[in-house]
Amino acid sequence: MIDANTLLDLLAAIGGLGGLALIIGVAYWLGNKLTEVNYRFKILERRIERLVSAFTSYQEFFVEFLTREGVIKPIDKELLIREAKRVLRLATTNPLTKEEWDKLRLYLDKSEKNELTLEEADELLELSRKVVREYGEYSEAWKLHIYATIVRTLTIMKHYGMRTGQRA
Repeated sequence: MIDANTLLDLLAAIGGLGGLALIIGVAYWLGNKLTEVNYRFKILERRIERLVSAFTSYQEFFVEFLTREGVIKPIDKELLIREAKRVLRLATTNPLTKEEWDKLRLYLDKSEKNELTLEEADELLELSRKVVREYGEYSEAWKLHIYATIVRTLTIMKHYGMRTGQRA
């Protein structure tokens, strides 16, 4: 026959295994839930990236249209260049390379003097898109993008000898 101590030891062992099994089960369930939450965050992140891309594209079209139609005039650049240069303060938190910040600074300086080539205006716009992707939570990033779009449109118009409101 089993004595009382052996019986209590056996029951304690079974209870300990049950507790261990419960902990393992909860950990497994929690791991599955965290995987599901992580998956949903990735989907949300992709949707936000697509939304930023769509808005950036819309903004470029709208600003180009307003500039070509003469609603935004070349003199309006002066206001926006000050705002665009403020984005350079973001250089301290740096996903852009030093060379990209230097190019951005150079292109902003050249744009003030109306000395940008078409290629430089395109690169300025591309850099401004990158700034929006990286720093979209700052209004200066969006202002830089608007400015770059205006400058690119004015550079195209200058290159092709177009006047405001004139159709290509």
